[in-house]
Order: sequence, then structure tokens, then C-alpha cells
Amino acid sequence: MTDDSDDRPWLLGRLALGLGLALQASEDFRDLEGQAEYAESAGVPMPSVLAPLASATMVLSGIGIALWKRPRAATVAAAGFLATVTMTMHDFWNADEDDRSGERLAFFGNLAMFGGVLLALKRAFD
Repeated sequence: MTDDSDDRPWLLGRLALGLGLALQASEDFRDLEGQAEYAESAGVPMPSVLAPLASATMVLSGIGIALWKRPRAATVAAAGFLATVTMTMHDFWNADEDDRSGERLAFFGNLAMFGGVLLALKRAFD
């Protein structure tokens, strides 16, 4: 494992990424019913179970990345979540014209987070 005690950009980036992931996912808990409905509209099976489970996974992954605790598990879980959700939930190319802009924004935001998580994943396995 890499000693990052003197690597301030890595520390700041890791904190920003991890806290951003955790805080964004924690917002889902404000409207679990709406999250489940959104997941159901995308064809997610058992949306009332899987939507909150996915959000909880991202909260824990984000905290794990920010604190660099169990970094391999945290980064693998975040990468798996983002790879799956980005393509299935934010498929702007299939969205109605009214929803396309919001889905495109969510897709590219997730893509950027996925890139950050991949960088952290590499560091976790160094």
C-alpha cells in the first residue's frame, strides 16, 4: 500500500471524492419512495429494497474512500455501483425529451465520479 501521509493533493482529492459520494447518496434517504419509483421506472427489480441498499452502499463506500478505511472494498463497491447505475438509470439517449437534459447531466456527473473512483481503486491496490 502507498503511504500518502505527505501527498496533500491525494488527500484532498480523496476527501472530496469520498464525501461527495457519501453526501450525494445520503440525499436519497430524504425520499426513499421517490427513489424506489425512479428505480422501478428504469426496470430495477425489487426497487423498494435495492434502491435504499444501493444508496447505503454508496454512503459507506464514500466514507471508506474519504477515511481510506478498507479502501479496496470501498473503491470496488463504488466502481461497481457507478458502472451499473450510470448506464441503466441515466441512459439519456433513451429518455423523453423533457427528461433528457437532466439524465445527461446525471450521466456525465456519474462518469466523472467513476473516473475518480477508478483512480482511487488503482491506489487501493498498489
